[in-house]
Amino acid sequence: MSQQSVADDTVSLTVNGEERELPAGSSVADLLRAHQLDPRMVVVEHNREILRDRDSYPRVTLRGGDVVEIVHFVGGG
Repeated sequence: MSQQSVADDTVSLTVNGEERELPAGSSVADLLRAHQLDPRMVVVEHNREILRDRDSYPRVTLRGGDVVEIVHFVGGG
């Protein structure tokens, strides 16, 4: 069964344990923008691989069935 919608205009993926629908062709950078997250303040794991190069976020295309974990940095003392 495909993780792509019938209309092929969205993809279904898991973000922090929850199923999400995103426009087909969305990147990790698009996902962060959609959630109003600053790329400098998070760590992204894409399909069990930590994306260490934040400059790559616009080039990493999300596909149906992908699993993304986003961890926020929290400051304090």
